[in-house]
Amino acid sequence: MKNSINNILIIIYRNIGDVLLSTILLENLKHYFPNSKIDYAINKECKDGIKNNPFINKIYAYDRKKIKPLPFLKRFQEEIKYIKQIIKNNYDLIFNLTEGDRGTFISLLSSAKIKIGVESRNILFKVFKPYNYFINDKISQHTAIKYLSFLNAMNLKPAKFNINFFFDDKSNKKIENLLKNKNITNFIVVHPVSRWMFKSWESEKFAKTIDYIQRNMNLKVIITGSPSKKELKKCNDIVSLCKTSPLNLAGKLTLIELGALISKAKFYFGVDTAPMHMAAALNIPVIALMGGSNVKIWGPWNNGKILTYEFIDGVQKKGIHTVISRTNHTIFYENGIKKSKGMSDITTKEVIEILKELK
Repeated sequence: MKNSINNILIIIYRNIGDVLLSTILLENLKHYFPNSKIDYAINKECKDGIKNNPFINKIYAYDRKKIKPLPFLKRFQEEIKYIKQIIKNNYDLIFNLTEGDRGTFISLLSSAKIKIGVESRNILFKVFKPYNYFINDKISQHTAIKYLSFLNAMNLKPAKFNINFFFDDKSNKKIENLLKNKNITNFIVVHPVSRWMFKSWESEKFAKTIDYIQRNMNLKVIITGSPSKKELKKCNDIVSLCKTSPLNLAGKLTLIELGALISKAKFYFGVDTAPMHMAAALNIPVIALMGGSNVKIWGPWNNGKILTYEFIDGVQKKGIHTVISRTNHTIFYENGIKKSKGMSDITTKEVIEILKELK
């Protein structure tokens, strides 16, 4: 089988965190098929998460923002054009990691000998049998473990357990110069925001924790966030409530530059979002607040060894990472702001007790 698999396609039309976790497959595929070329089909906004990965040959980025608003006929033409450029590569093996129609359609049209995927919710695809083997995605397990099950479907035992994030020399140099110019040596990254704002912690609690870190741990706090208006506002609100002076870089770094910054931090503190997974991939200790998402499925991955989380209330330490989790994810609104009961139930006292152990 090793000699017959030369071209591999991984399909995953999800968000950056999901795509990053899927890289756990790459070293394993290279282990079993060392001469193979591995391509990715992903959403365009996720490209920076994997574009520097040396295990990836080519990325087919789907531009949702460009294609989705088009009139039906033009959109259909663009979809076909996109799919054609992929299937013409005559893949030997396809892993479709999600159940969406686009990935299923690509798998269906491909001439690949081995096609493994998640069963589509679209009843039309149940008739055409796009895969040799279906993965059961209804099991409550960590996302990285689910992706490893694609290897199990081929009777291949996972040999590697790492997710990876790579940054380039230019981004690294920019961060080195930034830190030098600011005279910052010992620091942590605090990423308090997610595109789903209900995953965020209250600004007052973040400010109080940041003040504790800067006053008691001899560490500078660098706050990061995306350029979105909601995230910028959240980060600015936190800074305004701080009695100390953290460095606010929200909206000022690319994703790749953020990775370079995180790689130099003593640890990462924040919520469940792509940068949390980036920190874990870079082997930087994570302290994560997970009161709005299932820690069993999305907890920070410990590279090198499978250490699973439980969906429970409390503190869980797995390898170099620590998580405070809550199981009540009831959504409520406070002053027009969407919040999660679990996140609101996490106290600054709990976080500070964990921080004291790091001193």
